[in-house]
Amino acid sequence: MGLRAQHSNGFCLLQVEDSRIDAAGAIAFKEAVRQASEGGQDDVLLDLGAVDFIDSSGLGAVVAVMKALGPDRRLHLAGLRPAVAKVFRLTRMDSVFTIHATVADALKDAA
Repeated sequence: MGLRAQHSNGFCLLQVEDSRIDAAGAIAFKEAVRQASEGGQDDVLLDLGAVDFIDSSGLGAVVAVMKALGPDRRLHLAGLRPAVAKVFRLTRMDSVFTIHATVADALKDAA
């Protein structure tokens, strides 16, 4: 699972570089995010701009990441493409996560 990490405006910004988060890659996704964000105190901003497909396993992996952050850190999502945003809407996960149109919007909102 390709993941690029950096810190910006109080976020641990994680940019997913793969186009799919599905059953084949869900475990690798969770592990990559855990490694990139562990030990920090910043909220995590997950940039899904490159992801054009997510299935129920991928959605479960995103939820697992949120739970692993614990009660003091929040998981924000940004850059959801239409097909990915539709999955979040249909499962009502859009009401669970803070979703930003773009990474720039999330960083601006945090400032």
